[in-house]
Amino acid sequence: MNLRELIKEALETQLDKTLVLKENTDISDALRYHIDNCVSLTNNVFRVYSESYFDLVNEVRELYNKGKIDLNEEDLLMVESDLGKKVKIGKEYIYLDAPYVYETETEEDILSESKPHRVPVGPNKFAVYVKSKTGGIKKITFGNSNLKGINENKKDTKLFRTLHKCSQKKDRTTSGYWSCNVGRYAKQLGLSSSNF
Repeated sequence: MNLRELIKEALETQLDKTLVLKENTDISDALRYHIDNCVSLTNNVFRVYSESYFDLVNEVRELYNKGKIDLNEEDLLMVESDLGKKVKIGKEYIYLDAPYVYETETEEDILSESKPHRVPVGPNKFAVYVKSKTGGIKKITFGNSNLKGINENKKDTKLFRTLHKCSQKKDRTTSGYWSCNVGRYAKQLGLSSSNF
């Protein structure tokens, strides 16, 4: 490695630090484990979609909102979202902003007016429930089951992000936002890489 690469790696490591407590405060054993082992919130050690997984996200969110913890950009985006927040739809509780693999051919969807309609069969392979701009709940489907996970190749990922103008996708209620940010949820979705 040359000096430039060493400096770049050192800077990236420093800038990527996360879960840094700003003051002495009571935290759960789970969060203590993540801090002591330099495990980011994005790489949460708990089984995806388990109560423990979401409890950790919510604990970090609470500490962040009180100004007691510093986060890297990826973890910050997670706690600024609705990830870990539950809402009741019909008889079920669902978690918001928690993408999942979308496998059914048709499924009822809840719109902002809470009126169900059928989602047609399509090329999407992931789905996520989000709060709509009007305050209701909306299901977003995204991804394309006909394409291999381009997030395995950094060059393909960069091309994808450029072609789809991912830097401009800020609206969490669109499939484009979720397609551009799927890497943050690589573990949850069973993706082999989190290059996005």
